[in-house]
Amino acid sequence: MPSVVLLPPSLDPSAAELSRDLLDLARELADKELRPRADDFEARGEFPRELIRTLGRSGFLGLPYSSGYGGADQPYEVYLQVLEILASRWLAVAEAVSVHTLACYPLAAYGSEEQKQRWLPDMLGGELLGAYCLSEPAGGSDAANLTTSARLENGENGNEYVVNGTKAWITHAGIADAYNIFCRTGGPGAKGISCLFAEAGTAGLEPQPRERTMGLKASPVAQVVLDGARVPADRLLGGEGEGFTIAMGALDSGRLGIAACAVGLAQGALDYAIGYAKERKQFGQRIIDFQGLGFLVADAATQIAAARALTLHAARLKDAGQPYSIEAAQAKLFATDVAMKVTTDAVQVLGGAGYVADHPVERYMREAKVLQIVEGTNQIQRMVIARHLAR
Repeated sequence: MPSVVLLPPSLDPSAAELSRDLLDLARELADKELRPRADDFEARGEFPRELIRTLGRSGFLGLPYSSGYGGADQPYEVYLQVLEILASRWLAVAEAVSVHTLACYPLAAYGSEEQKQRWLPDMLGGELLGAYCLSEPAGGSDAANLTTSARLENGENGNEYVVNGTKAWITHAGIADAYNIFCRTGGPGAKGISCLFAEAGTAGLEPQPRERTMGLKASPVAQVVLDGARVPADRLLGGEGEGFTIAMGALDSGRLGIAACAVGLAQGALDYAIGYAKERKQFGQRIIDFQGLGFLVADAATQIAAARALTLHAARLKDAGQPYSIEAAQAKLFATDVAMKVTTDAVQVLGGAGYVADHPVERYMREAKVLQIVEGTNQIQRMVIARHLAR
């Protein structure tokens, strides 16, 4: 079943045509460039950097950002459907696009005009790859109490922040060209946090060896140690003390990106399982014609449709300038739980064949697990939603 294309009703005909063309191009690139390479890159654990550049040059790394800096001025609703298309063919690439889009947010939303002119076009065009350094070894969910410190000094090259600490679970660590470093420049709590834009090669910024992950083998994740890293003061995004606000604003939109990735992954798994079930025969008939299996895929299709609707509803609120934090939490929670269930059921549809690497569903199941963890665990999403309801 192809991904459903839902264009925002507010788009004028020319804008709608552009959005439709982007979705068609995303589908073409995903089928021709992503799907054929996924198994090989995942098996070798190699990040597809040139494919990400190709996506950037095709306009897919700056979809929701201003065309004045090389973006595409697309509604978030359209951007999320692109992510779904990419994820249905290769999750690691879709996740890379989502993380990079997240990493562009601090610069795009809080950077000065000079900062944006200097770095944002290359970020949105794919020449620079971004990383988002918020989590720490002792504090992932409790971001307001991060311990990485930054002290302003007058050095040989002018005012610089001297940064010390360790960031954990950083996607693109070691291959990124730019790192958003969330660090403590003031007192305790959220109000003491700031955001620095540090380029790769900064002395004292030291990516560590890659983590050995269950899935997403093509997507490098590692700690980043900051050992007296000296970051020029003009790389501060926003003002001192605005870092936590920046981080939370980025995470709201980032959760929608992960939700869209989950919808795409689940759709890809279901499509593969249905194709297999139509061909596989037992007891003289296709296995999809057995009620037990037919009901399983019917439930999966329904859950995916509901996850897609919830995700795009939150995107429409964002596009309309309305609050959407709770809806983003709900979408991330529901869509990633659906992806875990649907990918597990897809393995079950294939039976023993689903447990071997000859078929991609075993990889889909391993990949789905991380989506319940990144951008705030699903337990944190439940806390966010519950606290909102208790007010």
